[in-house]
Amino acid sequence: MKPLILVVEDNVDLLYNLNLMLESNNYKTITAKNGKVALKILSELEQVPDIIISDIMMPEMDGYEFFRAISNEPRWNRIPFVFLSARTTPKDIRLGKLLGVDDYLTKPFDEKDLLAIISGRIARINRVKTLNNKIDEVFSTMNIEMKMPATSEQGEFICLLLTFWDDKFGPELNCYYPEEKDFSISLNDISNQLFSVATSIYGHDKITKAEGVLLNIDNLNSRGYLFFDSYPDKEERFGEKQYMIAVIAPLINYFHTLKIKDVFTDLSDKIKNKLNWNIEEYWKKIYDILLIETALIE
Repeated sequence: MKPLILVVEDNVDLLYNLNLMLESNNYKTITAKNGKVALKILSELEQVPDIIISDIMMPEMDGYEFFRAISNEPRWNRIPFVFLSARTTPKDIRLGKLLGVDDYLTKPFDEKDLLAIISGRIARINRVKTLNNKIDEVFSTMNIEMKMPATSEQGEFICLLLTFWDDKFGPELNCYYPEEKDFSISLNDISNQLFSVATSIYGHDKITKAEGVLLNIDNLNSRGYLFFDSYPDKEERFGEKQYMIAVIAPLINYFHTLKIKDVFTDLSDKIKNKLNWNIEEYWKKIYDILLIETALIE
């Protein structure tokens, strides 16, 4: 099946040329003249697009508003999003990246640059899909399920995990928060499977080079954001001590993961340099990102 790309652009000539270019490179395209039309198209599609390419300056609903709507919709907020815009100032580009879009390409653009971005994102999509399918398969065989009671506070189900790889025993859960939470299944089992499946897909030689990964964990009725890193250790088989920092919560979107990655990077720096840190403090930072900022943008 050809990868499906949604192109949102109000310039009719450019929209036509983009459509022609993408289809000639073996992509299937759907087009819309603004964000409002694009949302309607998305709601009627049976196949979720592999990538969204959008202009910023458009009538009725501009690119920023469109991206915000996409970020807050669980059906679509994992679709890679690329801004293709005539807004070329450093401030405009910085704003686009701060919002959490995957790439920002300025007009006029080089056709090769756009095709390279699309190719790279689709390769990443395929790896994540493979990882997600493998996780679904593994968790299904474990016959586990953890659903959030309707009467509970969502924040109670935000869990932060740190797991190290041990050459003899495999993944070992180092610490987690909240500690007092009575989860219906073992967090050690969850972290073990997430780490093991990720290494089976990426390989130990590349796992710590991967970007953070956002996953659906259907059996837990949750999403997970996994961040892998390492520090040199000659005693380890791979010449480095590898670890995974992960958050599991009912709702995580791409808009969240940009800021979560900053938090995880800061935490990872402390782990590498063997500095003191408090897992509860980092959990609170994640809590603020997932709940407080979500409330502000709704």
